[in-house]
Amino acid sequence: MVFPTLAFAQLRGQLNQEQFDNEDYHFGINVGFNQSHFNFSLHPNFLHQDSISDIESLNSTGINLAWLVNFHLGDHFDFRTFPLDLTFSQRTFQYTLTHPIQYVEDSIVAEDVQSITLSVPMQIKFTSDRIDNLEVYTIGGIRFDYDMAASAASDNNADAAIKLQKFNFSLEGGLGFHLFFEYFVLSPELKVGWGLSNLHNYDPTNKYSSSIDQIHSRMISFSLTIE
Repeated sequence: MVFPTLAFAQLRGQLNQEQFDNEDYHFGINVGFNQSHFNFSLHPNFLHQDSISDIESLNSTGINLAWLVNFHLGDHFDFRTFPLDLTFSQRTFQYTLTHPIQYVEDSIVAEDVQSITLSVPMQIKFTSDRIDNLEVYTIGGIRFDYDMAASAASDNNADAAIKLQKFNFSLEGGLGFHLFFEYFVLSPELKVGWGLSNLHNYDPTNKYSSSIDQIHSRMISFSLTIE
């Protein structure tokens, strides 16, 4: 409750960081959390089996850490990238079993899929005119992901119910604010990601994997960047 009061008191005072928008480049540290899940389609095998009656993808919370590099392109436009961008997430498939094996399976089984993702996002940022110590901006771009946990699951864990491909390609879009303080710029940002690659490493011998056809990632994240 105290932080917003102090922040807006400073934003209404003198003009801070006057040359920020004219700098050729600047750096930042980004910390945030995310909500993610899988968007998936059912495999034709699902219609020809009687062991699983329903499949759901549950939302889960993770964290992300990144190092920002921003290049000024001209009035209102910037190019942003993140040479180091780590996302930690865990997504869950929940299966409802028709005939669970007694003393071995429950009627509802949750299969967790953990991800440690190293990403390279590339974004174009459009910034509004500055009002005192406040700017609004929007971003859009692409993102390349390498899932280090997916690699481990595919290579070393033969019993994993759901295995993922290592690489992913996504589109991103978001909205943020630059809050100009005397010694730094704080940027709250809300961002949505749509995965375009099919992540499913299909296993026809596993009933949990063989019931699913394609898997695509979906993520919404909120972060704070200090520049």
